[in-house]
Amino acid sequence: MKKIFSLSILVLTMVFATEATAQKFSGLDKSPADIASYPASYRVSEKAARVIYSRPQLKGRSLADLAPAGKVWRTGANEAAELTLYKDATVGGKAVKAGTYALFTIPGDGEWTVILNNNLNQWGAYSYDSAGDVARVPAKASIGDESLEAFSIAFDDNGNMVMGWGTTRVTLDMSL
Repeated sequence: MKKIFSLSILVLTMVFATEATAQKFSGLDKSPADIASYPASYRVSEKAARVIYSRPQLKGRSLADLAPAGKVWRTGANEAAELTLYKDATVGGKAVKAGTYALFTIPGDGEWTVILNNNLNQWGAYSYDSAGDVARVPAKASIGDESLEAFSIAFDDNGNMVMGWGTTRVTLDMSL
C-alpha cells in the first residue's frame, strides 16, 4: 500500500510539474528583428557600431504610405530601431558620444533626416519626443537598381549606414 501511495504521489507530481512549466511560444513575427554591425565580419569581436531593427515587408504597399514624407518614422517596424555606438563617432557630420540611441528618420525627396534620440524602448514613433534628440542630421537618398521587399539596414565598407526599401536607398555618413 505504501508503494502504491508513493507511486501515485510521484505520478501526480510529474503531471502537475509538467503542466506548470509548459510554455506557449508565439509564431514568427511578420516583421522579424535583425541586427547589422560594423565591421560586418563575425570574426571581428570589437564592433564600432550595431543597429537592431525590425524588417517590415512592402507586400504590394508603397514606401510613401508606410513611411510618409515629412513625418517621423520609427525606421523599421515594431519598436523603434536602436543604434549602438561603441565609441565616440561622427554621424552625419555631428559628433556623437558612445551609447545607445533610438533611431528615427523623416523621409524626404533626395534627403532624409536621421534622428538619434535618448529615449529608448519606444513602440514605434507614437511617443517620440524631440526633447530627447541627440542629433538630427541629413542623409542622402537615392534610387537603387533592385527592389528590396523587406526593409534592410547594412554598413558599407567605410562604416556608413545604408537603409534600403523598395528602390529607395538612404546613406548616412558615419566616421566610426
